[in-house]
Amino acid sequence: MSDKVARRGFLVGGAALLAAGCTSNEPEAAPSSAAAVPAPAASGNDEPGQKVVIGFSAPAADHGWIAAIAKNAEATAKQYSDVEFKPVEPTNDINQQISAVESLIAAKVNVLVILPNDGQQLNQVALQATEAGIPVVNLDRVFPDKLAYRTWVGGDNYGMGVAAGHFIGKQLKDKGVSDPVIVEIQGIATLPLTQDRTKGFADALKTYGFSVTAKQDAQFTVETGNEVATSLLQAHKKIDALWNHDDDQGVGVLAAIKEANRDEFIMVGGAGSLNAMKEIQSNTSVLKATVTYSPTMASSAIKLARLIAQGKGMSDLVENQVPQSITLASETITKENVENYMSLGFES
Repeated sequence: MSDKVARRGFLVGGAALLAAGCTSNEPEAAPSSAAAVPAPAASGNDEPGQKVVIGFSAPAADHGWIAAIAKNAEATAKQYSDVEFKPVEPTNDINQQISAVESLIAAKVNVLVILPNDGQQLNQVALQATEAGIPVVNLDRVFPDKLAYRTWVGGDNYGMGVAAGHFIGKQLKDKGVSDPVIVEIQGIATLPLTQDRTKGFADALKTYGFSVTAKQDAQFTVETGNEVATSLLQAHKKIDALWNHDDDQGVGVLAAIKEANRDEFIMVGGAGSLNAMKEIQSNTSVLKATVTYSPTMASSAIKLARLIAQGKGMSDLVENQVPQSITLASETITKENVENYMSLGFES
């Protein structure tokens, strides 16, 4: 599900479309449960224009990253007097999300922002919206059919794996470890985003002559993270490195590690939660880095949806239209640079 270079971003009408986990060019705000929301900029694109209704659908906020997605989307919509934000009840039930999106289509919203529980299973309803003349901004989990969405915006899942793999690979090489035991705790194994993260991790490790010893998925939950970590720790009496895909489930992973009194390995997290950043900053546990996949992407999705509905483009690009796909960068947060990212952390 974010590390995720500082102070870099896409510009939409002069407002920072933050790269995943990047700091903005605005002064740092105090950390909150949601990632920082870019402030509206004084540009032509941000001047009030045609009134638009933005429909919004996302999974239930059962962990910090999704909660921050919803908060960022709503907060960004409120920045614009010409935007009516129309969210539907968040749900983790596929059929309920399909029904909710169908209700937004029936309401004839101007544009839809959808973070699907599963892109494959919601592909058809996204096609229905498109066929009804409602452009869809696909957030994060991608629809397999490109005809189902006007624009996709999300983090670099493959890049997350690459960043984690390079951090671990370099650390182990520097220590002179030749045949390391590397463990990987995934999110939901069936999701394409998880598979991309795993491939990026394997590809990066391969450049050091390393490979993953064991991997298991933990469903993006604290409880399952704890159970999976406990099982892997019992199965491997010595571990050199562990990559956990998601900082939310990482709360459970870290609890299991502390309960087992294990500290012989280094751990890398994923997404860039405030909890993980504080742990890295304290330098008192195995968690030494996290790779970003920031929920600021929801703010970017709302900004893009508004521009699309108003027939505008991105002012820093030559083209007249918003691009079809925007992939945000994944960066590595360590104790050396964590201060630059604290304002963008979200509570797990």
